[in-house]
Amino acid sequence: MGSHVSYRLEGSIATITMDDGKVNALSLAMLAQLNGALDQALADRAVVVLAGRKGVFSAGFDLAVLKAGGPDAPAMVRGGFELAARLLAFPAPVVIACTGHAIAMGVFLVLSGDYRVGTAGAFKVTANEVALGLTMPQAAIEICRQRLAPAHLHRALVLAEPYSPDDAIAAGFLDRVVPGAELPGVAAGLAAMLVPLDRDAHAATKLRLHAPALAALRAAIEADDHQLRVRGQGGL
Repeated sequence: MGSHVSYRLEGSIATITMDDGKVNALSLAMLAQLNGALDQALADRAVVVLAGRKGVFSAGFDLAVLKAGGPDAPAMVRGGFELAARLLAFPAPVVIACTGHAIAMGVFLVLSGDYRVGTAGAFKVTANEVALGLTMPQAAIEICRQRLAPAHLHRALVLAEPYSPDDAIAAGFLDRVVPGAELPGVAAGLAAMLVPLDRDAHAATKLRLHAPALAALRAAIEADDHQLRVRGQGGL
């Protein structure tokens, strides 16, 4: 798929792995390669496992691009949330293998998968925008609203609370946590269990379930994009 994303098809399971050698920043290049990998998974009619590199799923957007401003910043932000919307509506099951830290846009991608398995250890699962002095994007709020437990929504977004992988289960970020050595096998096993699902029924039910969230998310993407272009990254 490219220098940041690899694609491996085994039977009816496509494993898409992000690895930029650092923190898997969701740059324009990374986003383009992820979308290309999802295109290939569609063509292969495969169940998807989306994984990061050892120790980090993704630390979110490329902060250097955000700070620099210019046209790349709003394009990157829009692209990240459009990718999340694509995962929420993806017509095949998507298993997230959260290989370590999941931060900001990285955690919003985790929340957009169908089943989320995390790695046990001293990792952070956090929506930390407020801690960085950024107002939480409306699109991020809509993603979190549809998956996080109500008691944790305020803590996670307004207080930027960092969660350990184990605590992230109760909050709603993850469904399960396993030792790192077991994660690839567990994720592949879950994907294999999902292969027999009727694809048409799965896709239609997913869209029916997520219809309100997707409508709110798409409206929020437009609102965020307008604010970012008019006011700069601090205006989100």
